[in-house]
Amino acid sequence: MWAVGVTTGGSHGDAELNYPHSRPRHPGVCTMLPLLPLLLLLLPAAHGAVERVGYTPSLTKSPALEGLTTGSTFVLDQPRCVFDQYRNADIWLVVALESTAATFNNNVAPGTNESAFQNFPDSVPAYMTLNATLANYPCPKPDGDITVLRVGSETSCIRDGARPTCNGPLPGPGPYLVKFLALEGSQPVAETGWSEPIMLRTAESPNSISTMDGGHSAGMIALTTILSILFAILLAGLVAMLVFWGSDACGGSSTFSKPEAVSVRRYNTHHVYDQPAARL
Repeated sequence: MWAVGVTTGGSHGDAELNYPHSRPRHPGVCTMLPLLPLLLLLLPAAHGAVERVGYTPSLTKSPALEGLTTGSTFVLDQPRCVFDQYRNADIWLVVALESTAATFNNNVAPGTNESAFQNFPDSVPAYMTLNATLANYPCPKPDGDITVLRVGSETSCIRDGARPTCNGPLPGPGPYLVKFLALEGSQPVAETGWSEPIMLRTAESPNSISTMDGGHSAGMIALTTILSILFAILLAGLVAMLVFWGSDACGGSSTFSKPEAVSVRRYNTHHVYDQPAARL
């Protein structure tokens, strides 16, 4: 950027012609000029930077809970002692399919069409739900507290467009990925990593159930069927007998009378006693 001076000879002696733009600039200005493009690139990145905290959401390992995963829900541990330095932040749970998690934008505001549960997964790659403040996630947790979140437990807001942050039932078996995102106002300030893929339970096809597992052999099933049929026949006979007795009792009453005494008269044969003794 420096112009080279031109020296000419003449009657007036040697003279150096300096062009106006060839004058040396201040040394500090020369140092800052190459840094300006870099600073311009770093300023937007610094403004939108989101801290990655050292926590990964996971299914709870609490032994007291059953139904860790169902056909439409799963249970996570709460993010205790994770966002303590962000006192004014709201903590949101982001739920995505494994195939769409990479396209989620942290700058999407919760409660909008771009993050609504009702639009997931057709036009929304991930929805935001279960918002809470740090007051809901005290650190350390009090003894006896159940520190879990059941994702997918609300059914009343499935089609309610006025509740885009609905914690509604998950629409399929997955796999799903989740993460927690901290927002101060509408500005994302911190996030966790994505969880490991979470699969939900699916109904097992009757054709895939083996009749030989668990000691239930084909012979045992046949024996159980026969005994059930015999029991049904016996029960039907008992019912028929009770109906017959009931109808006989209601149709009329039988009277039993005491039999009359039968008197037998005694007869003497006259020809035996009327004969004179001499004739014998």
